[in-house]
Amino acid sequence: MHSKVLSPILLFILFASSACTPQTAPVVPTQTAAGSNSLTVLAAASLTESFSELGKLFEARNPGVKITFSYAGSQQLAQQLDQGVPADVFASASTKYMDAAITSKRVNKNDTKTFVKNRLVVIYPKGNPAGLKELKDLAKPGLKLDVANKAVPVGQYALDFLDKASKDAAFDAQFKDNVLKNVVSYEESVKSVVTKVMLDEADAGIVYVTDITIEAASKIGQLDIPDALNTVATYPIAPISDSKNADLAKAFVAWVLSPEGQAVMVKYGFLPVP
Repeated sequence: MHSKVLSPILLFILFASSACTPQTAPVVPTQTAAGSNSLTVLAAASLTESFSELGKLFEARNPGVKITFSYAGSQQLAQQLDQGVPADVFASASTKYMDAAITSKRVNKNDTKTFVKNRLVVIYPKGNPAGLKELKDLAKPGLKLDVANKAVPVGQYALDFLDKASKDAAFDAQFKDNVLKNVVSYEESVKSVVTKVMLDEADAGIVYVTDITIEAASKIGQLDIPDALNTVATYPIAPISDSKNADLAKAFVAWVLSPEGQAVMVKYGFLPVP
């Protein structure tokens, strides 16, 4: 499990890499004009903890600025943008839904930036009622598996994992089919999967590594998914093209991409991007 404390080695790598590459420091306003001090950020549910901390730090550096976060599945947020919901920044757990925001003309393609990556893990209640010991056990008859709907990025990534495993000689060719027979619920966000497992309403779930927060870690165990079977999720971020606080929106995006912002993301288990 990823530690929630940023190690000195990670800090060194992160800051050394940024020092080696010429960068323009993000322009974060120290003062904002009257009526332009609020920001609405639509962010994937898996970003809840990390973005909440980033928001507090951004507000502390910009007195008078107030950030409101709306966390949900990326597919839900993209749909809201398509319906014209006002917002200033969109952070997605999938390029698919950032592309949807571009198609609906709420985001300019040239403004999108990849800011972190993530990976999958299998979780189970601390008591391990199904006696999970290896990934093959997900196909055990009678196991109660909770996953996200395939429209949710992590739900599609889970299906990709099952596809890869079914083609792997170490697994049965029917592995995916047998695992899907055990699904008792398809959720609309990854956080719902974590909650169900923490409450012992499911024997296992497939989520992001970053969903094993400090709180969750005391109530769940995990089975790692090897690189060959895993999916590395790409997270893009962009200011909304019709934002009424365009400068502030760009400043927040710059803050997320800054060395300080990236350090916060790494602390929560995300993989930084070059």
